[in-house]
Amino acid sequence: MMKFRSRLAYAVGDAGINLYFMSTLSFLLYFYTDFYGISAAVAAGIFFVARIVDAVTDPFMGYLADHTRSKWGRFRPYLAFGAIPLAVISIATFTIPDFNETGKIIWAYVTYVLFGVIYTIVTIPYAAMTSVLTDDHDERATLTSLRMGGAFSGALIVTLGMMPLVYFFGVEDGFQYTMILYGVVGTLLLWWCFSGTKERTDLALPEQRISLPNAMKALFRNSPLWIVISLFILGMLAFTFRQTVAPYYFKYTMGRPELIDEFFSVTLAVMFIGLIFVPFLTKRFGKAATVQIGATIAMIGATGFYFNDPSNVEMVFVWGCIMAIGGAPIAVLGWAMLADTIEYAQHAHDVRADGVIYSTASFFQKVGKTVAGTAIPAILALTGFVANQAQSSEVLGGILLCIAVIPFIANLALLVIPFVYKLDADTHGQIVRELKDRLRIRPHEQL
Repeated sequence: MMKFRSRLAYAVGDAGINLYFMSTLSFLLYFYTDFYGISAAVAAGIFFVARIVDAVTDPFMGYLADHTRSKWGRFRPYLAFGAIPLAVISIATFTIPDFNETGKIIWAYVTYVLFGVIYTIVTIPYAAMTSVLTDDHDERATLTSLRMGGAFSGALIVTLGMMPLVYFFGVEDGFQYTMILYGVVGTLLLWWCFSGTKERTDLALPEQRISLPNAMKALFRNSPLWIVISLFILGMLAFTFRQTVAPYYFKYTMGRPELIDEFFSVTLAVMFIGLIFVPFLTKRFGKAATVQIGATIAMIGATGFYFNDPSNVEMVFVWGCIMAIGGAPIAVLGWAMLADTIEYAQHAHDVRADGVIYSTASFFQKVGKTVAGTAIPAILALTGFVANQAQSSEVLGGILLCIAVIPFIANLALLVIPFVYKLDADTHGQIVRELKDRLRIRPHEQL
C-alpha cells in the first residue's frame, strides 16, 4: 500500500504536466487564429505534422524508457531532467516573433513540433510510473483518481488564469509571459513528483532487455490493451472537440466571450468532483461498467447541449457540466486499465514492457487528439470561418457539430466497446498472484 505522500507526489506531477497540456489543448488554436495571425487551415497543418512526428517519437521513447537503468529507476529521471526543456519550449510555442508571415508560420511549425517531442520525453515515463508504483487493481484506480485530481487542478489553473493573465501582461506578449509563469510552476511540480516517488520492483525484471519481437508480442498479442486503446482514442476525441471549440462557441455562437473562463472553470470543477466517485463506482461495478456509466451521462449532456438555445446561458452551463462529469470515468480509468494490461502481457508472454505499452497507448490517445485538432480547424475553414467577425449559419452549425454531435458519437462508442473487456479485478488479481509465484521460484531471464 502506497503512503499518501507518495500518491500526492505522483498526482502533482500531472498538475505540472497539465499546465502545458491544457494551455495547448484549450488555447493554442485560439492563439494561432485570433492573436498570432495565421489561418485555421495553416493551423490544421501544424497540428497534423506534429502528430506525424509523434508517430516516431512515442514508440521510441517507450522503448528507451524500458531500457533505462539508473539509481533513480527507469522512468523518474526523465521528470528530473526534462522539466526545464519542457518549460522553455512551451514558452517559445506561445511567443509571437517579429517575423514576416512566412517566418511566423515556420516558427509555429518548429516550436510546436519540438514541444510535442519534449512533452513525450517527460509524459511517457510519467504515465508508465503507474504500473511500478503499485500492482494492486483497486489501488491503481485510487492512485489514478488522485493523479487526475492533480491533472484537473493544473487544468483549472490554466482555464481560470490564462486569459486574465494574458490581458494583465498585455495582449502582444501576454501569452509568452503567462507561459513563463506556468513554466516555473510546472518545473517545480515535476521535481516534487520526482523526489517524492519510488519505483517498486515486485514484478519487474531488472535484467530484462526487451527485444523488438518480444515487444511486438506484448503489444499485438494483448487483446485487453487494444480495447483500452480504443477507449483512450474515443475519450480524447470527445474531450478535445468540446474543449477546443468552447471558446469559439462562446465568442461567436453566444456572443459572450467573457464567459469562456467561467465555463472552463465550472466544468472542470464539476469533473473534479466526479473524480471522487470513480473509485467507489469502480469497486461496486468494475472499471469497464464505470466507463459505460460515464459515457451514458456524457451522451445525455451532449443531447441537451445540441437542442439548447445558446441564449439560455444557465442551461449551456448545465449541459456542459453534465458532459464534463460524464467524461471523468474514462479520464481516470483508461490509465488504470492500461496498467493492468502490462501484467496481462507479462503473464501470457513473459515480457514486461511498461514503457512500450504506455507509449503505444499515448500515441493512439494523441491520434484522437490529432483527429480532433486537425478536424476542428478544417471544419471551421470549410464552413467559411474568418476570425474576429460575425459568422455565417454554416460556421455556427460547424461549431455545434464539434461541441455536441461528435462528442455524442464518441461516447456512444464508449458505451458499447467495454462490453468485450474481460480483464476484471478477479482476473487481474489472479494474474498478479501467479506472476509473483513465478518470480519467487525462478531467476530473472534475459529476453
